[in-house]
Amino acid sequence: MTYPDFSKILFLDIETVSQEKSFDQLSERMQKLWSHKAEQIGKGDEEATPESLYERAGIYAEFGKIICISVGFFNDKRFRLKSFYGHDEKALLSDFANMLNRYYDYPEAQLCAHNGKEFDFPYIARRMLVNGIKIPRILQVAGKKPWETNFIDTMEFWKFGDYKSYTSLDLLCAILDIPTPKDDINGSEVGRVYWQENDLERIKTYCQKDVLAIAQLMRRYNYMPLISEDQVDYTN
Repeated sequence: MTYPDFSKILFLDIETVSQEKSFDQLSERMQKLWSHKAEQIGKGDEEATPESLYERAGIYAEFGKIICISVGFFNDKRFRLKSFYGHDEKALLSDFANMLNRYYDYPEAQLCAHNGKEFDFPYIARRMLVNGIKIPRILQVAGKKPWETNFIDTMEFWKFGDYKSYTSLDLLCAILDIPTPKDDINGSEVGRVYWQENDLERIKTYCQKDVLAIAQLMRRYNYMPLISEDQVDYTN
């Protein structure tokens, strides 16, 4: 069996939160724009308000921000994890872009994430644009056909052509006998941990566990042995 060249793949996951801690901290203009968005999100829920729905703002690049990008890559037989995280979104995105430009600016390089084509990759590119950061070539999709991008999506592999459903990373790890990364917080709790507990280290650890799980999933898809714990290096 021919395996993909894992040394050319950068595995990643992002964590995002709302732009502000609460709806009332938004500018008047952004309050109006979020209220319009909330009408669409809360359709059918008579109790939904822009204020109550604001905790969901982090999943939209127009109303959210990235607080952590964790990446993983194979170096010989080692799997190395690194994170770009902090309160300064522009700084962490700049550092991430510099890394992509330095190490992944060649035709065979690929980015891999779970639901990455629908979420992680476009979210990163949009926030780079908002922050005035030149988007690295590997993230650029203008003029490319879907199969010409440098993206691998582990959820797309599982769909086998079915576009009707979302399958979580946690569920795939469970059914494919991969150690679950969900032993602390989950995605719905990131906003609370960030805004109320100010615990970026906890969020970084959670994000890195997801990156490891994504790499394990790709190994399982290719009938390869899983990465053992003693093969993992945490660089920050």
